[in-house]
Amino acid sequence: MTESLFGKKYILKEDSPYCVKCYENLYSNTCEECKKPIGADCKDLSYKDRHWHETCFHCFQCKNSLVDKPFAAKEEHLLCTDCYSNEYSSKCNECKKTIMPGTRKMEYKGNSWHETCFICYRCQQPIGTKSFIPKDNQNFCVPCYEKQFAMQCVQCKKAITTGGVTYREQPWHKECFVCTGCKKQLSGQRFTSRDEFAYCLSCFCNLYAKKCAGCTNPISGLGGTKYISFEERQWHNDCFNCKKCSLSLVGRGFLTERDDILCPECGKDI
Repeated sequence: MTESLFGKKYILKEDSPYCVKCYENLYSNTCEECKKPIGADCKDLSYKDRHWHETCFHCFQCKNSLVDKPFAAKEEHLLCTDCYSNEYSSKCNECKKTIMPGTRKMEYKGNSWHETCFICYRCQQPIGTKSFIPKDNQNFCVPCYEKQFAMQCVQCKKAITTGGVTYREQPWHKECFVCTGCKKQLSGQRFTSRDEFAYCLSCFCNLYAKKCAGCTNPISGLGGTKYISFEERQWHNDCFNCKKCSLSLVGRGFLTERDDILCPECGKDI
């Protein structure tokens, strides 16, 4: 049965008129808070396909109205920014105040700071997104850390911030600790020294080691290298052989003929 709308309040929807009762039965949304229909004469507030009466749209925690105010949602509940911050926002590790949603914060190892509170312990300047070094529960910008804590390289006099080597109880950058002769890095390599200067084995042997009378190559004498010494001449063990028959003379008797060494058999006709 179609009822006349003459002289009555009605609502148009998609160019079709409805009496208030029919419109509410067909189209009214149900309020999330009170579960009652939101009538045509009420303001319908919506958020993510959910609807509230204007008087029902309030903070789940403190019950203050959220109409025309910022709010946040947590587990289906709406909260004013104060309640959300008190309940869920992190606290600044420096000033202990709440870090409000939407504000920039710095995080490190589970702790949070306001951007303006995350400062260098020494110079008190904001660190921001720059590199920093933590020490004893305090944070330092790199320049301040180097000035206060870092060792100085004995070679270049600059701070050693990572790695480094110690030689004669003095600190060096790895890249500064080089062979006095060829300038190659010595870190992780075998080396020796002469007059307090460090040398790689190759340079040391070329500069200072005795030369083998047999092969003329240097005899380093390092790492347990064995050699034979006789009348101011030296030989590698492997080079100390009879000049004629090449028999090893290590631990054996031998004869000399000018610069040559001979086994007794080869030298019997001398």
